Amino acid sequence: MKLKPQQKQLDFLDWEFGVFFHFGIRSFYPGHRDWDKKEMPISAFDPKELDCRSWAKTVKKAGARYAILTAKHHDGFALWPTAYSEYSVAHAPWKNGKGDVVREFVDACREEGLKVGLYYSPAQWGGSAVSFTEDKAYDDYFIGQISELLTNYGPIDYLWFDGAGSAGHEYDKPRIRAAINSLQPGLLTFCDPDWAPGVLWVGNEDGFAPLDNPLEVNSWDFGEQGQSSGFLQKKCFLPRECDCKMRNTWFYDQNEDTVKSLDELFGMYEGSVGRGANLLLDIGPDPRGLLPEKDSKRLLELGEKIRRVYGDPVDLGPMKKSEEGTYTITNEEDFANHDIFESPKVGLANRVVLEEDLSEGQAVTSFILYAYLPYYRFAKIPVYQGYTIGHKCICPIPAIRSPRFELKILSHNGEVKMRDMKAYYCE
Repeated sequence: MKLKPQQKQLDFLDWEFGVFFHFGIRSFYPGHRDWDKKEMPISAFDPKELDCRSWAKTVKKAGARYAILTAKHHDGFALWPTAYSEYSVAHAPWKNGKGDVVREFVDACREEGLKVGLYYSPAQWGGSAVSFTEDKAYDDYFIGQISELLTNYGPIDYLWFDGAGSAGHEYDKPRIRAAINSLQPGLLTFCDPDWAPGVLWVGNEDGFAPLDNPLEVNSWDFGEQGQSSGFLQKKCFLPRECDCKMRNTWFYDQNEDTVKSLDELFGMYEGSVGRGANLLLDIGPDPRGLLPEKDSKRLLELGEKIRRVYGDPVDLGPMKKSEEGTYTITNEEDFANHDIFESPKVGLANRVVLEEDLSEGQAVTSFILYAYLPYYRFAKIPVYQGYTIGHKCICPIPAIRSPRFELKILSHNGEVKMRDMKAYYCE
């Protein structure tokens, strides 16, 4: 029996590619790391050229559909004028304490038609951050800040909770969940699925999902090194997201030499989106409040390559289902020509993209992909064998001028519904 996803989960998978912005007090203290116990005085926060609109325009131009801002990271610094802590923009020199980064970010995303995501870390450290010894007091603070974010900025599409550093604190999950649902019932959440099942962490921060990527799960990995796992009382439908970094740090640092190459980023795209998950790529805006030039350029290069490779499929016609239950895409004119001495006219392909219709749940658990040969057109050879398909499965194959590709489902859980099948060529 397949589990039917929520519509907001299907919408999330259609977003495919998002950009994470780690920005805050850490942006002004290069060299600092999470939990290093080094103080970061609020006096340094003064992004005189902050331009969230330029962030959003770059994201949109790169082809990403959503963006997420670190409204509060582990250090406790709030990018909005919160009433629950003095460690916020309201007490920083920036705009004489009258600024609100969250407001500027949300408005910029909406202007560009991007889905709006806010990151919030429940944990915090440092002498400037609020500290609590009682669980209830900490939960009151947590709910108070989240309520500000979900009340003062209109509809938020995605709320991203980071569980790092929460060990030793027992959150009142039902109370927190009820508070969030009362404010924005349609909100999509990224968090421990025991809190509110929505989106699941892929289990690493390298940008890759597994080849076998089932969306029905009863356990998940957590912890920065994926060394721990948790279990659910029952299976849930949970799409995965692959969060990863443009550099080797989340926040801006003096490490421009670690910006990833285009080839590496494209590999991460195919290893995440191409395995049925979402790609969430981080860029740390610099102390000016702008995207570093090299990072911004590389992001745009990635978007251009994705469009170049996957924007123009090989001419093989629409997907068709046979009476035997296989799925094919065919260049009818080329396939009908059986003269082995005549060169094939169809374009070269080295990728086949499969898409499953997930509206009623995920079904495919294994499959095999065949390519009909360019000259011996009645003969076919297997070119790829895989596991799950899900939202999207990019199948790398040997470069071939095949007049027909055929998908055969080997095993499945419930009725299979395919959404699309196309071939592409990647240089």
